[in-house]
Amino acid sequence: MAPSTYQMWFAGHERAGRAEIIPVLNPATGEAFAFCHAASAEDVEDAVQAAHKAFQSGVWSRADRHHRADVLEKAAALLTQNLDELIAIEVQQTGRAIREMKAQVPSLVKWFKYYAAIIRTEERAVLPTTGQLHNWVERKPLGVVVQITPFNHPLLIAVKKLAPALAAGNSVIIKPSELTPITTIMLGKILKEAGLPDGVLSVLPGYGATTGKALVSHPLVRKVDVTGGTPAGRAIGALAGGNLASFTAELGGKAPVIVTKNANIERAANGVCFGSFIASGQTCVAATRIVVEKSVLPRFLDCLREKAQSIERRMGAPTNPASQMGPLISEKQLQVVTTLVSDASARGLEIVTGGHRMTGPSPLDGFTFSSGYFYAPTIITDGTSSKVVDARLWKEEAFGPVIVVVPYEEEEEALQLANDTEFGLGAAVWTENLSEAHRISDKIEAGICWVNTHHRNDPSSPWGGINSSGVGSENGIDAYHAYTTTRSIIMNYATAEQSIQTEDWFKEGDGAVRYG
Repeated sequence: MAPSTYQMWFAGHERAGRAEIIPVLNPATGEAFAFCHAASAEDVEDAVQAAHKAFQSGVWSRADRHHRADVLEKAAALLTQNLDELIAIEVQQTGRAIREMKAQVPSLVKWFKYYAAIIRTEERAVLPTTGQLHNWVERKPLGVVVQITPFNHPLLIAVKKLAPALAAGNSVIIKPSELTPITTIMLGKILKEAGLPDGVLSVLPGYGATTGKALVSHPLVRKVDVTGGTPAGRAIGALAGGNLASFTAELGGKAPVIVTKNANIERAANGVCFGSFIASGQTCVAATRIVVEKSVLPRFLDCLREKAQSIERRMGAPTNPASQMGPLISEKQLQVVTTLVSDASARGLEIVTGGHRMTGPSPLDGFTFSSGYFYAPTIITDGTSSKVVDARLWKEEAFGPVIVVVPYEEEEEALQLANDTEFGLGAAVWTENLSEAHRISDKIEAGICWVNTHHRNDPSSPWGGINSSGVGSENGIDAYHAYTTTRSIIMNYATAEQSIQTEDWFKEGDGAVRYG
């Protein structure tokens, strides 16, 4: 079958791009299964103007809140109807195991439903004032907003950003990763079918240096929301700041996990493996630095090794429901992981299991690993933690299925190791001791801290980091507010006669008059 070619989703219609055609590779085979039109600077200009025109018209920005909620709820229903096709494409373009996508993609309807509920039930403040004044606050959409989404969760992150932005009444332009653009284009079509007016949403695939730069630096763009690496986030933030546009960024991470002597070791090992190896470790909150109380370290490592080796034995074709883990997204990402593991090994750290690219046939189903970007789930340890803190793998985001396990003796040492990073997105604590859980989670420097779990997420839960992990957050009422601006309406309800007596600032004679 010849590869399909996808056009841009431009203001409610398919349209050919004026830039290059991008090949979309299947990371499991290294082969192009589709092609996608990329947006040129001229396409960006057209899309921004169309979005601005739609916003100014009020067709969506001033639409009744219940109508907007109806459209979001219809989008949730249509997404459910199209699950099989969306899941199949997500597996092809990301290489993620189908069992992961079957769990993740159906959950996305919750975001559309949550923000539909937010705008149906939203309460707005009436503020105390002096005198016969009534002051209420309205929320207004910002205008044209740009969203930059990554390759690892194409649909999930697009929906997380789109739902609050559309609920608020904005016009949106999304630039999906050039590696995984297809399902976001499909989402644009679903939203049109749900009733989103033309012009309100465009999906413009393309490369960051051309399409992305043209979008985030456009003077009509009032907000930029990006999920990606920290260097890219800094560059995008500088461009957006030049136009005084609002900016939200969910960036890199190097999530620590503290496992105390009071943890259930089997439970903790299972949880760490999930946090580390789901999505082949390609998540911003992946559990990558595992800090374990010294007395339980040997038993914990045994459990971790057994689980990782079990995962490796059961890796196969991503389309196989029995396959446990897929490949990395690209040859480039494979090289990043390989380099970091080699550096750790050269520094004397011990590779407990994994540490190699996978080749040959799968023992699960005979699928050939050699053409794809498969890397074995990898555990590296340092018995003293003295060498690991200088390793690149301890400091840099690998974005792959590689974790480092180190011991600690005192709680304060565990916290020092956990907080030894420029990032501050996700973290976790494993303990059955309630006091310990509160004490440690309070001192971990991260925007999200799980206790006896990992990766848990809900539309109502704020999701964002501190330091080099980003600015602002996704999810919850705060994300909706971040897509709006407030407007204060102050109404004088005094009679005309009262106002003449007390508010004529330049009247002749004496007498108190109001000021402020």
